[in-house]
Amino acid sequence: MSGAHLTVVRRIEFCAGHRLLGHEGKCAALHGHNYAAEFHVTADALDDVGRVVDFAAIKAELKGWIDREWDHGFLLYEGDETAIAAVRAVEPCKLFTLPLNPTAEALADYLLTRVCPDRLGPLGVRCTRVELWETPNCRAVASLPA
Repeated sequence: MSGAHLTVVRRIEFCAGHRLLGHEGKCAALHGHNYAAEFHVTADALDDVGRVVDFAAIKAELKGWIDREWDHGFLLYEGDETAIAAVRAVEPCKLFTLPLNPTAEALADYLLTRVCPDRLGPLGVRCTRVELWETPNCRAVASLPA
């Protein structure tokens, strides 16, 4: 090997609804997106096969979590009582509350700092960057300092 720092990237797509409490425009209403999250994963050493990690392992851990917790659900700020009540009034209900308004920035940061360490840590790898695409033209990037 060349000694280069190696990173792999796994893209995971999902659909979810949200609203931005206090937004000055149409995002104040409940609506949804076809999101894509790109996870940049690295390790201190390559495995016996010569990989950072098997892409299937990233998929199993992160897509599995996203499918269970976020996909086809509503992502709402825990202080948004009106929207939470509205979503809970419909059965079946899939709701995930967050400590911040569910902006693309907050979702990217949540995946990077809360979900990835828990799900990828046991694999011996770490996620250093999450790019969350809210639309094909708009994304937020959360990254750990170098």
